Amino acid sequence: MDSPPRSRPPATLASLAAEIGVSRTTVSNAYNRPDQLSPQLRARVMEAAARLGYPGPDPVARSLRTRKAGAVGLLLTEQLSYAFRDPAALAFLEGLTLECDTARVGLLLVPARPGSDDVSGVASAAVDGFVAYSMPDDDPHLHAVLSRRLPAVICDQPALRGTDLVGIDDAAAAREIAEHLVQLGHRRIGVVCMRLGRARRDGPVDLARQQQAHYHVQRHRLAGLRAGFVAAGVAWDRVPVVEQFDHSLEAGARGAAAVLAMDPGITALVATSDVLAMGAMQELARRRQRVPEDVSVTGFDGVRAALDLELTTVVQPSLEKGRQAGRLLLDPGRTARGRRVVLPTALTPGRTTAPPRI
Repeated sequence: MDSPPRSRPPATLASLAAEIGVSRTTVSNAYNRPDQLSPQLRARVMEAAARLGYPGPDPVARSLRTRKAGAVGLLLTEQLSYAFRDPAALAFLEGLTLECDTARVGLLLVPARPGSDDVSGVASAAVDGFVAYSMPDDDPHLHAVLSRRLPAVICDQPALRGTDLVGIDDAAAAREIAEHLVQLGHRRIGVVCMRLGRARRDGPVDLARQQQAHYHVQRHRLAGLRAGFVAAGVAWDRVPVVEQFDHSLEAGARGAAAVLAMDPGITALVATSDVLAMGAMQELARRRQRVPEDVSVTGFDGVRAALDLELTTVVQPSLEKGRQAGRLLLDPGRTARGRRVVLPTALTPGRTTAPPRI
């Protein structure tokens, strides 16, 4: 009986180098530093690799040797799918990815679900640094990131001494919304805000909870609204503020319904995100209340869907936030820590605000 043919052992870096008569360094450079070889030599190496079935240098071995993972971690305070559903988060992710592409490094998404204390994903992430996207100040995942003593950049929140931050002036931007509504003549206003803490909670929130919110962005936006309305003589304790844990159109609709249950006579509804604002508009339409003739509506973020609806909103540069966070993290000359990048915003009046009905 004929014996089966012997299979050729898998090619290695050393056997490939011997096959084509070059050094192992030349083969390694063909993959890791192609600029060090002529196009003709690199093409010769890659053709031989394909012919012999050489898959390339072992990435695990390379990372052990160089002590570099070749990737950065993006810490999200949500399920991973949130990054692809939320329009502001998606724009941020695009900006960060653009910088990773430029630096030729990968991006690893690391979820940090609210209410979960399991930080094993952070501890085991093979990355060279982290970007933390919009975290509450008491999140254990954030503290696990900082304890690893890798380069880290925070986007939006929280602002921590000694850690780089990219964000906007949320309080000043929100105050512009309040001043816009006041100038139109509104005095009976309701607010729907995003979650203020890690624990699930929906419904009215008092001033103490607003001021103690662990999500600093929401705390600052509420403070800016409060400052603008109080300066115009609107008593803040007469303004119904409703918190929604989920960030969705459905949550915006529920929040609007809760505000209207507390004060059916409001003439303006402020949402601290465009997604919540668009959900609120759906609830108003269901009630056959016209926007802006019966109730004016404002948002925050400037996402494409909101701008297409001509929603009055604050436009913030979410994509540029991602780019700036990536630049800070990947800056090869990075020495200082605690740098601050504050990006500009713009109040963009649309067709969803008008003077109150008489």
